[in-house]
This record gives sequence, C-alpha cells and structure tokens, in this order.
Amino acid sequence: VQLVESGGGLVQPGGSLRLSCAASGFSFSTYWMYWVRRAPGKGLEWVSIIRPHDSYTYYADTVKGRFTVSRDNAKNTLYLQMNSMKSEETAVYYCTGSYVYTTLTEYDYWGKGTQVTVAS
Repeated sequence: VQLVESGGGLVQPGGSLRLSCAASGFSFSTYWMYWVRRAPGKGLEWVSIIRPHDSYTYYADTVKGRFTVSRDNAKNTLYLQMNSMKSEETAVYYCTGSYVYTTLTEYDYWGKGTQVTVAS
C-alpha cells in the first residue's frame, strides 16, 4: 500500500496550491480519503474528507470556502485545491485513508506528507 503526496512547496499568503496524492495497493474507490495537516509545534488537524462512491465532501471550518477536495477514482488519485492560503496554514499535509469512516488517529493508511509553506 502506498500513498504518495506531491505538490507542496512555498506559496505567498493569498496564493494557491494544489496537492495530489497517488494511491496504490488498495481499492481506492471504496475508501474514505482524508487530508490532515500538522503545523510546526502543533497536533494533527483534519482538513477535509471525501466519501467513497458519491464523493460527498466535508471541511474543517478553518478551510471551508477556500479548499476543495476531490478524487479521481479512475486514476486512484486524491486532490486538494487550496486557495487564499494563510501563513498559519504552513504545515506538513498528509493524505490518509480508511475503509470505514473513523477518527483522526485510526486511519488505515498514511502518506509520508508534503511540506506546504505559506510565507512572503
């Protein structure tokens, strides 16, 4: 099983970035998929969730209206479009998945993360 994030980097406040997560080794289309992040010196924070089958989405209040999660089941890929980014969103962003909906620390699979730095 692999989850490989990409697309991180340096972006200015107010800017945009698109993260991707390539999944392999499991039935991606049947899994709940999540983006979570860890800011420097802070704990894990869930950012967004996308359901299998109907791709219904959920967002943390802090990102609602600015971030968009999507999935391409044909390509086994998860995405996170991040707009109007803020400096406090500097973090390592992780792609995670679970077969049934569960809480932050119980996900089945984790990627290694991609660093996102929001700074001028």
